[in-house]
Amino acid sequence: MAFSPALSRLIDAFRVLPGVGAKSAQRMAFHVLQNERHGGAYLADSIQAALDSVRHCRECRMFAEAELCEICRNEQRDASRVCVVESPADVMAVEQNTNFEGRYFVLMGRLSPIDGIGPEELGLDVLRDRLQRGPIEELILAVGATVEGEATAQYVAELAHENGAGVTRIAHGVPVGGELEYVDAGTLSQAFSGRRPL
Repeated sequence: MAFSPALSRLIDAFRVLPGVGAKSAQRMAFHVLQNERHGGAYLADSIQAALDSVRHCRECRMFAEAELCEICRNEQRDASRVCVVESPADVMAVEQNTNFEGRYFVLMGRLSPIDGIGPEELGLDVLRDRLQRGPIEELILAVGATVEGEATAQYVAELAHENGAGVTRIAHGVPVGGELEYVDAGTLSQAFSGRRPL
C-alpha cells in the first residue's frame, strides 16, 4: 500500500533522527497524526524556531542564540583551561558529571577524511585563532577513543603545541564498578598503558 505524499514525506522526515529506521518513523508519523496533532504542531514550530535562532557560539562553537554562549559569557569560568569535545552532548556530560570550571571548544565531529571531514569542518581555524589570542595554559582533549578520535586528538595536540599551550587527555579505561573479565581488550589495554602511581 502506498501512503499519500504528505504522509510519506512525514515518515521520511522522522528518519533523519539518529537511530530511527523505517518502522519507527512510520510509527511516529502515525502517532502524531492519530493522537498528537497539537503536539506535532508544537514540535514543528519548535524545530523551525530553533533552526531560525540557534547558531554556533563564535568562541567555542556550542549552540547558542547569541554571539557567545552562556559558558563563554560567564566571567567566573577559567578561560585558561579549555576542554575540547566532539559534540554539544559531551559538554552537557562534562557539566553534569564533573566540577570542571573552564571553557570548551566543540568540534561538532571528528576528523574523518573518508567522510570528507577535515580540519575546516571541525572549526579548527577558530581554535587556532583562540590559541593564538591566548593565554590558554591547558587544552584538555576529551574526544572518543576511536580511530577517528585518536587522529583528531593528535591533530589538536599538535595545534596546541605549535601555539605554546599545554595538552592533557582525559583518562580512558576500566569504568567505576567494572569487572576486568567483562572489559573489552582495547579498553583494558588503554587502562594499563595509562596507569599512574598511587
